Amino acid sequence: MNEALLRSLTPSVLAVLVRRGAEFAAAEDAVQDALVEAVRVWPTDPPRDAKGWLVTVAWRRFLDATRADAARRRREDRVDEEPPPGPASTVDDTLQLHFLCAHPSLTPASAIALTLRAVGGLTTRQIAQAYLVPEATMAQRISRAKRTVSDIRFDQPGDVATVLRVLYLVFNEGYSGDVDLAAEAIRLTRQLATAVDHPEVAGLLALMLLHHARRAARTAPDGSLVPLAEQDRGRWDTGLIAEGVGILQAALARDRLGEFQAQAAIAALHADARTAEETDWVQIVEWYDELARLTDSPVVRLNRAVAVGEAYGPPAGLSALAALDTSLPRYAAVAAYLHECDGDLATAAQLYAEAAHKAPNLAERDHLTRQAARLNVRRCR
Repeated sequence: MNEALLRSLTPSVLAVLVRRGAEFAAAEDAVQDALVEAVRVWPTDPPRDAKGWLVTVAWRRFLDATRADAARRRREDRVDEEPPPGPASTVDDTLQLHFLCAHPSLTPASAIALTLRAVGGLTTRQIAQAYLVPEATMAQRISRAKRTVSDIRFDQPGDVATVLRVLYLVFNEGYSGDVDLAAEAIRLTRQLATAVDHPEVAGLLALMLLHHARRAARTAPDGSLVPLAEQDRGRWDTGLIAEGVGILQAALARDRLGEFQAQAAIAALHADARTAEETDWVQIVEWYDELARLTDSPVVRLNRAVAVGEAYGPPAGLSALAALDTSLPRYAAVAAYLHECDGDLATAAQLYAEAAHKAPNLAERDHLTRQAARLNVRRCR
C-alpha cells in the first residue's frame, strides 16, 4: 500500500467533491471513508486509475451520507422542539433501526459508532470526540462495522444496553448545541421506555428530561454559554423536572442501580436546589462515588473532582484532580476552575486559556477565553 500516494491524492479528490457541490466537512468525511476503503482493497486489487477510484468511492460515500442526513432531518421535523410529556404511544422505524444496527456480530463499541453515523447522522469527527479517540481510528472502526454487517441478515437485533448508549451519545451531541438531536433522542427513549420495562431505560429518560429542563437557561441571548451556577433557575422547565424526578424515583425504588440512574440522581440534586449555594454537594459526591464504582470512568472522576472541591474546599478538589491523567478532555478547564476557587488567579487564567485552545466547539472555546480574560483583568487591577 502506497500511503504517500494516498496522501498526495487526498487534496485533489477533496477538491473534486467540493466542485461537485459537496460541503467541505461532508466531503472530508467521504474522502476519509474512501481512504479507509483503499487501504483495505488496494493491496489485493489495485486500481488502474487511483484518483478516479478514490473520487468514485468518495462520491458514493457522500451521496449515502447525504441521504442518511436527509432522512434524519425528516424524522426531526416530525417532533416538536420540546418533547411532549408522558409515555410514547407508538414505536416507529427509527428505534427499530437502532436495535438492528446494534447487531450481535458487532462489539458494543462498533455497534454504537455505526448507529451514530448511519442513523444518528453524526459526523465521524463528532463520534471520535465522544469516544476520545483520533478521527482516523473512528473512521476505520465504522468502516469495519459496515463491512461486518454488509452481508448479514438483520434478524437478530442488538441488546438494550447498546441502544441506550447510542441514545445517550446522540442526546449529548444534540445538547452540546452542535447538532440539535436532543429532542429526537428523548422521543426515542420515551418509545423505548414504553416497549421495555427496565430501570436503566427509565434512568436514561429521567437524565435526559432533567438536563433538557435547563436548556433555555444554558445560553445567553448572544449565544454564549451560561455556567450552571449562573443560570436563571426561573427559566428551568419545572414540568420536565417533575416528570424526570418522578421517573427516577420509580426506577431507584426497584433497587437495580445503574449508571444512568446515578447520573440522573446527580442531575436531580442540581434541579432541587433553589439557588446554586443551596446545592447539596456532599450528596452529589456520594452519587459520583457510586457512578465511579459502576463505570470506572476517568471522565466521571474528573467531574467528581469538581464536586469534591465544592463540598470540601478547593484543595480537596485539586487533590482529587491530581490523581487523574492531564490529557483528559476538559481537564484543564476543571483545573482552572478549582485553582480560581483556591485564589490562584494566575494559574487559573493560564489554564483557562489552555482549555480554550482544546475546546471541542466554538461556544465552549469562547466561554473559556472570556474566563481567562476576566481573570487577567482582575490580576491587573
